[in-house]
Amino acid sequence: MKPSKTSKQWMREHVNDPFVQLAQKEGYRSRAAYKLLEIDAKDHLLKPGMVVVDLGATPGGWSQVAAHKVGRGGKVIGLDLLPLDHLAGVDFIQGDFRDDAVLKQLEDLLQGRPVGLVISDMAPNISGIVSADQARAMHLAELAMEFALEHLTPEGSFLVKVFQGAGFEEYLKQMRSRFSKVVSRKPKASRDRSSEVYLLATGPH
Repeated sequence: MKPSKTSKQWMREHVNDPFVQLAQKEGYRSRAAYKLLEIDAKDHLLKPGMVVVDLGATPGGWSQVAAHKVGRGGKVIGLDLLPLDHLAGVDFIQGDFRDDAVLKQLEDLLQGRPVGLVISDMAPNISGIVSADQARAMHLAELAMEFALEHLTPEGSFLVKVFQGAGFEEYLKQMRSRFSKVVSRKPKASRDRSSEVYLLATGPH
């Protein structure tokens, strides 16, 4: 199958992307690592000894950063529908985080330790139908927020990728009603033309 004009353009951008090149040079699994690194530098989310759950972890850029920051005394648990190549310091569960069996695996791995941070860089497979893609992206964000509310400590934080568009304002309003503090972040590694933004919520109630 011949690559489309759009996919060729994406590949050209991807290869020339300075964050892609930097990730390859510095050994990160993906350019997304720099988004988390920048947000963490500003908001000091990741602390030694902390327990972190990474929803939609594959290919592992965020889990990699988190594992390095929390150190041996901490714990990083990644979940994804897709497989993840082994990452030092990361416990990985392949499956749907909405499934009871997967949640049971997660709870077994936690061993009663409280979760200090839930991170989600999930995005749906893009169909090209903007309204459908946006609806699926917001649905994933809603599921991630419900998960965070169920598992976080009272002073814990939730970082989630969302896309500005239909449903965004309602989601933000709901988030503000469920957390003590909500801020938005647009890291440099997030492409300018992308409608993605990261919402950081602290203090679930």
